[in-house]
Amino acid sequence: MPAAELPPAADVVIVGGGVMGTSIAFHLAEAGVRDVLLLERDTLGSGSTSKAAGGIRGQFSDAVNIQLGARSLELFQDFGRRPGQEIDLHREGYLFLLSRPEDVAAFERNVAVQNEFGVPSRMLDPAEARALSPLISTDGVLAAAYSPDDGYCAPESVVLGYAVGARRYGARLLTNCQVIGMERAAGRSGATTVVTGRGTVTAGTVICAAGAWSATLGAMAGVDLPVRPYRRQVLVTGPLPDRPERVPMTIDFATSFYFHGEGRGVLLGMSDPDEPSGFDLSRSDAWLPRLSEAMALRAPRLTEAEVVTGWAGLYEVTPDHNALIGEAPGPGRFLYATGFSGHGFLQGPAVGEVVRDLYLGRRPFVDVSALSAERFTQGAPRKELNCV
Repeated sequence: MPAAELPPAADVVIVGGGVMGTSIAFHLAEAGVRDVLLLERDTLGSGSTSKAAGGIRGQFSDAVNIQLGARSLELFQDFGRRPGQEIDLHREGYLFLLSRPEDVAAFERNVAVQNEFGVPSRMLDPAEARALSPLISTDGVLAAAYSPDDGYCAPESVVLGYAVGARRYGARLLTNCQVIGMERAAGRSGATTVVTGRGTVTAGTVICAAGAWSATLGAMAGVDLPVRPYRRQVLVTGPLPDRPERVPMTIDFATSFYFHGEGRGVLLGMSDPDEPSGFDLSRSDAWLPRLSEAMALRAPRLTEAEVVTGWAGLYEVTPDHNALIGEAPGPGRFLYATGFSGHGFLQGPAVGEVVRDLYLGRRPFVDVSALSAERFTQGAPRKELNCV
């Protein structure tokens, strides 16, 4: 079957075909924007989305992130109807295990803010935490934070649902079409020339949803998007004979070690503080001693589990671990939604709505002005605490 041809022009060109790009394409097309074109350098969802652990939550420390997460949870719950796709949704909760007094105090404050926005999170004692996640050891755990509304789902299915929905409303999604250059319009209302490996297309508006590759795309447009890629690795075990029926996303906050149910086994991972920035997606054993130590402390039964598969993906990290969402000043319209620092998948549905409204000149359901890329020239932005 021949590849779809690149059209000569589009009202909106979205660069990036992961959850963020497909969500934006769906929400724009659904809203009646008639000429939406999405360009993906590889296949849909082949970047960070396909490598995500699939966690979804409303537990954050920043009010904007809480609202983006909570709204996304609503949209994930309704995904079977709109856009219409089964996503293997498991709302079994997120459980943060806290072993440092300063973390307990911070999470108590966070829970109070989360509750203000309707997130039903609460603080637990160690015994309550172990009742929810029986695979853990509570040695050294002082308290925990939990929300039953959180959970996990299948990233590839979410991308598929948005892609099919976007096409149903008339959007065009082209894969294997890499953007290699850009010339922004001389005036705000003029067209921007987007150069790809398959030719050029003129765009009334360009939207960057390129994830870990966004800094390069921003540079093409003369926009500083401070996003750096960091490798994160995930492992999946074989079946555990005595595994509880429900396994919430369980996070040892001090080490960042986490796991959740995956089939009859578990999916697990952990950040590596020694990981250098870069696009390396090979699997490495360098992180395994630190991971094994964290598992032995917090979930010793998992140290005996057989690892059957694993992969590496990229986090798109900003200096304050908060997203970049907004519109760049200057000639031509250039919007961006990137730099989610590990929580892009879970915020994708809500951000699609936000970018739709920014494009249409409407007020989004949450004020995202604090997430403008310009914030880094205007003082010290607040860092998101609840990062994994």
